[in-house]
Amino acid sequence: MITRLLAILAIAWAFGFVVFMLTMPGPLGGSTTDAIVVPTGAAGRIDRGIDLLRHRQAKRMLVTGVAPGVDAAVLAKEYRAPPSLFRCCIDLGDEAVDTRSNAEETVGWVRSHRYASVRLVTSDWHLPRARMELAAALGKDVVILGDGVPGNPRLTTLVSEYDKLLLRRVALWLGMRS
Repeated sequence: MITRLLAILAIAWAFGFVVFMLTMPGPLGGSTTDAIVVPTGAAGRIDRGIDLLRHRQAKRMLVTGVAPGVDAAVLAKEYRAPPSLFRCCIDLGDEAVDTRSNAEETVGWVRSHRYASVRLVTSDWHLPRARMELAAALGKDVVILGDGVPGNPRLTTLVSEYDKLLLRRVALWLGMRS
């Protein structure tokens, strides 16, 4: 009986993992939002956010989870963006240390600016969980569009991310917000 249950759970996990792999979101085209939110992490995220901002796909951008001591001048130089773009349109959040705290940091920023729509720019493999966390934190008042930056993660990273997604989905379903 227990062996059968474990086999069913293993098959369900494997099937879900395949679906997770096959449905990773790609870059979002042609949608304008009030704001762009970019959690720090894998390569390409901030580049994508800056490119979207330059193409007027949003009014403003938050880079959440910036390391202490990193300022706009450092990022402008690193990403070959004019400092004026950072001064006018890019905010740096340095309170977040993980996906959940990225969402919490974003909530305050979105509410202070009274934005109704956000484009979440993160790695394709990270987007499902990041979007789920942000949606749970923001509630239904803000539209969240996902914009996946293609990546080449290791299999272990994908398995870990899928497991985190499942665990947080269950935790949120059970009402555990933090």
